[in-house]
Amino acid sequence: MHIPDGFVDLRTSVAAGAVAVGGVAVAIRRTREQVADREIALAGMTAAFVFALQMMNFPVASGTSGHLIGGVLAAVLVGPWVAVLCLTTVLVVQCLLFADGGLSALGLNVVNLALVACLGGWVVFRGLRALLPRTRAGVVIASGVAAGISVVLASVAFTLEYALGGTTDVSLRAVAGAMVGVHLLIGVGEGVITGAVVAAVLSVRPDLVYGARDLAAAPRVDLGGEVPA
Repeated sequence: MHIPDGFVDLRTSVAAGAVAVGGVAVAIRRTREQVADREIALAGMTAAFVFALQMMNFPVASGTSGHLIGGVLAAVLVGPWVAVLCLTTVLVVQCLLFADGGLSALGLNVVNLALVACLGGWVVFRGLRALLPRTRAGVVIASGVAAGISVVLASVAFTLEYALGGTTDVSLRAVAGAMVGVHLLIGVGEGVITGAVVAAVLSVRPDLVYGARDLAAAPRVDLGGEVPA
């Protein structure tokens, strides 16, 4: 999913860079409005966790490997705008220190993996939350399904970018089939892992899950075993 240098022409890369800068600027402004001091540490840990997830590749099909994006996972844990900043930070570090994704393609990668995956996945998550029961299980299911869909959305975004400025001799149909097809499989793994992580956090610290803040607090049991009214 990380686009290397020269795979998409300079004009399209510059345009994507402008979109990325605008999106990150909005994310910074929205984050300042909603993030409390105690949540900054959680955002940092989320970024580190997503970084670790993205560094682990796993086989998909026909010798192809893939890795998780973590956009929906971050959005559900710390909110969509903070998630955009987390993913952008991860992408910048990967690009500059590990040459994972080209420098000229950094804007493209931010658009696909930070803006589309986080914000698009968050929209899907919220839509599913509106349809599913307002329970922890509903949050977990919505997280997993939205995470899987977010991967496909990011691959579709790349396909559109390639259609606008692809520089290789590979046909658009071949690129679209390979990208969307492979990322459908990657999305299954993304969904399962995202759901599992969200479920684990909900079981120990539900108050830290941004996407579950609307759930009613569970009743506390006093020392006598009675549930207070």
